[in-house]
Formats: sequence, C-alpha cells, structure tokens
Amino acid sequence: MSPLSDEALDRLFREARTFPAFLDRPVSDDMLRRIYDLARHGPTSANSNPGRFVFLRSPAARARLAPALSAGNLEKTMKAPVTAILAYDLEFYEHLPKLFAHVDARSWFVGKHDHVVTTAFRNSTLQGAYFMLAARALGLDCGAMSGFDNAKVDAAFFAGTAVKSNFLCNLGYGDAGKLHPRGPRLSFEEACRIV
Repeated sequence: MSPLSDEALDRLFREARTFPAFLDRPVSDDMLRRIYDLARHGPTSANSNPGRFVFLRSPAARARLAPALSAGNLEKTMKAPVTAILAYDLEFYEHLPKLFAHVDARSWFVGKHDHVVTTAFRNSTLQGAYFMLAARALGLDCGAMSGFDNAKVDAAFFAGTAVKSNFLCNLGYGDAGKLHPRGPRLSFEEACRIV
C-alpha cells in the first residue's frame, strides 16, 4: 500500500486544528452518514464496536445539552452546526454473535463488569478518533471537548439505557480567523522509547 500524499497527511494531522468556532454553513445528514460509514471500519478489539453517536442539531437538543456544558464550552457548542455525543454501549457484547461470529466472544464479557467498562471505554475512544479523522478526510473540522458533566449528558440523552457518554465533538466548517496559535507537541525523544 502506498503512503498518503503530503496534502492528505496535512489535512488529517499536520495542519488540522481543534476549532473553537465554525462558519454559518450547515452539515448535512448525508455528511454525517458518510463520516460514520468511514469511521466504522476502524479496528476495535474483537470487532466490539461499542461506540454510539448522537448528533445534536436542533435547538431543542442543544437546550438539553446546555446544562451539562462547562462555561468555557457553552457558547461555542450552541453555535456549532452539529455537536456529536461520542458514547459507548455497556451492552456492546450483545452484538458480538454478529460482529465476531467465529467464536463465542459474548461469553468473554457477560457478568464481567470491569472488563466490559474498560473494553467499551477504550474502544469507543478509538472510534471517536476514527470519527474525527473521517470528518477531516471529508472536509469538515472538529472541536473535541471533555469539559462537560457526563452524568447530566447521560441523564438527558441515555436515560434507561446501557449507553454512557465519553466525549463531545463539535463539527462544521471551521472559522480559521478565530483560531489560537497552534500549541506545541512533544518531540519523539520526549514521548517515545525504542527498546
């Protein structure tokens, strides 16, 4: 397989930014489907696919989310074209007979709460990263956030279910004029070891 072009790598990584503000340009339902259809192909352990995605666009949905947001995230989230709740299903293993059919993978999780939580959280976080890369690949910008009250989001959007919120991500066409300077990153030597 050939490496991606420098242009593609720039879009996905080197020039991509976390946007705090977006242009007044809608994101279509078709685009949201296209993002998920790309992101769902990213690997998860035992093909578990615990990630669940709720797209908030309507004023009513935003009003339900607002009380859960930290003060610093409220205004930008209310103005974003779409806010995605990236969540995880603690009953993901019920789908394993379909998703990982060659063995009884469901039995690896039933009755093992700590293992379920760890697997669901880890793999939904991976799926959230795939989701953001897919959005960038399709020309959108992202603003991921963890500044919110998970319990309030869960009560507002997942009450009575086994689904729990992981993080939020605003989506749209970023307003480059409102970006802060890019923050530094750790060098290879600071973050890595080869043993």
